[in-house]
Amino acid sequence: MKSLLVHMNLKVGFAAGIILVVVTTLTIVSLRNEKNVTDQAADNVRQSQQRSFVMHDAPRPLPEFGFENVEGQPMTLSDFEGTVVLLNVWATWCVPCREEMPTLDALQAELGSSEFKVVALSIDRAGVDVVQDFYTEIGIRNLDFFIDPTMKTTTALGIPGLPTTLLIDRNGRELGRLVGPTEWATAEMIKFLETHIYTD
Repeated sequence: MKSLLVHMNLKVGFAAGIILVVVTTLTIVSLRNEKNVTDQAADNVRQSQQRSFVMHDAPRPLPEFGFENVEGQPMTLSDFEGTVVLLNVWATWCVPCREEMPTLDALQAELGSSEFKVVALSIDRAGVDVVQDFYTEIGIRNLDFFIDPTMKTTTALGIPGLPTTLLIDRNGRELGRLVGPTEWATAEMIKFLETHIYTD
């Protein structure tokens, strides 16, 4: 009788072990599938954001508007004539702007040249110091910054909200714009921009 009980306990233990292995395997598979779904969803979001860059049928002339560089010298878009410009209108108090700024910095590091420049144009009324402090805080190393404390740029360019980014050709004409934040340094975005930098 005792040996029978031992035998039965062994069978129960063996069955429990098999069940545990099966449950563990199913859990791992489920977690992997969940991660794949999450990764795919993130990819879809990034691609959707990039697709929201609305391109015009033909380049559009831009109105005159002014801003300043870090030294307080007045500037206009004509100062970048001959260069494809990615004009990002933003502010330090805009949370999505703050979140995407490191990717703009990475984009400038990747593509910045005499052919292409990211122009980060702050509309902070508080002036240069708050922008400099923010750049230092998050470790921006490749972006110059420009400022329009009058905020007249938003009216001149019809900016509906921040951030808004304009892709501007070598002649100062708007090729398209993206309203809202995005991941600027992805392979897809870099490839998209390169088609306009080197074929414009």
